[in-house]
Amino acid sequence: MASVNEHYLKLSAGYLFPEIARRVQAFLAECPQFSNEIIRCGIGDVTEPLPRAAVEAMKSATEELAHRASFKGYGPGTGYEDVRRTIAEGDFRSRGLSVADDEIFLSDGSKGDCSSIMELFSHSNRIAITDPVYPAYVDGNVMFGNTGGPFDGGGYEGLVYLPCTEANGFLAQIPCAPVDLIYLCSPSNPTGTVIPREQLAAWVAYARKHRAIIFYDAAYEAYIQDPSLPRSIFEIEGARECAVEFRSFSKSGGFTGVRCGYTVLPKSLCAWTDGGQQIPLHPLWTRRWNTRSNGVSYAVQRGAQALYSVDGKRQVAELVSHYLENARLLHEGCVRKGLAAWGGTNAPYVWVRVPAPFDSWAYFEHILREARVVVTPGAGFGRRGEGFIRISAFNSRANVVEVVRRLASVQ
Repeated sequence: MASVNEHYLKLSAGYLFPEIARRVQAFLAECPQFSNEIIRCGIGDVTEPLPRAAVEAMKSATEELAHRASFKGYGPGTGYEDVRRTIAEGDFRSRGLSVADDEIFLSDGSKGDCSSIMELFSHSNRIAITDPVYPAYVDGNVMFGNTGGPFDGGGYEGLVYLPCTEANGFLAQIPCAPVDLIYLCSPSNPTGTVIPREQLAAWVAYARKHRAIIFYDAAYEAYIQDPSLPRSIFEIEGARECAVEFRSFSKSGGFTGVRCGYTVLPKSLCAWTDGGQQIPLHPLWTRRWNTRSNGVSYAVQRGAQALYSVDGKRQVAELVSHYLENARLLHEGCVRKGLAAWGGTNAPYVWVRVPAPFDSWAYFEHILREARVVVTPGAGFGRRGEGFIRISAFNSRANVVEVVRRLASVQ
């Protein structure tokens, strides 16, 4: 008899974004006349064309595969060496940060890496999650069996929730009790807040004191324009002994459909056996990738590498600038409407307090019906997300201008 992984049965009925899609489809089935009027500001999916430098690099790489002399078969599971070198140099060493080429591990995106990293750790770890939080962090741990069952009001037994509220500026406070694994995201998905340097340094000090490890999701670091704010946890002294960093080309290079990201795992990062033996994690992560993957496709890696060229960097900056301007327009539009709003600066998301008497799913439905605009209900990000919605700036300028106009008319 085949037995199922019963941890999956703990999950809520549907992942947040498929549930949003289901509700939108239900609305359109009821009101098909609005099918061409829907503007989607829910899921954080990019809309603008790929940078031309990446397109040309992928075309050239594909042409290489058409000739015996330049054909490539299986590549390294962790990424081609020269691509890893380009990333380490472009994102870290050029900024004075010590990251070696082989500390870069390419993947099909940071979403999977944030869950896959748990393969290196035992079920005995105390895991801290911000609330609200990107749902993949929680669901991945549920699937791996690192939690108990769901409890009333949302959340799972066995996780340590770090409240991110209006009172603390939506920045998680360091817990009083020790934890072992900590998920941090900066700029935050969903709130758009960025962890200041002093506070990030305090997290690193806490992790080192308690021999904990920080999983630092920097998928949106390209949107940080304020030079006083850290774009990498490795800007903080001591982070190489206590942190893993996840990066993505999805929101900087528009690779949501192309799929490429990477993880930085320092060779100095260790965990411990139950008997107290210190174990370097770099060889384990390398072994994991070489067992489970034959690597990101050759053409995609060349496209990602091209984002670091002179033209590529300029084109990425133009994309980021486009979405940041969208975020500014959305934030200002919400404020003019009298809604309290956060984010939209140094981040592509706007976090908005829902007006009374709505809860977040009710306001999602209200905006969908009255404005034909899709947003994300904050309750989908955790208990502390209730009472808020997230608006994504990933859209065309014309659509964002129209969204602001429609939202202004919603009662």
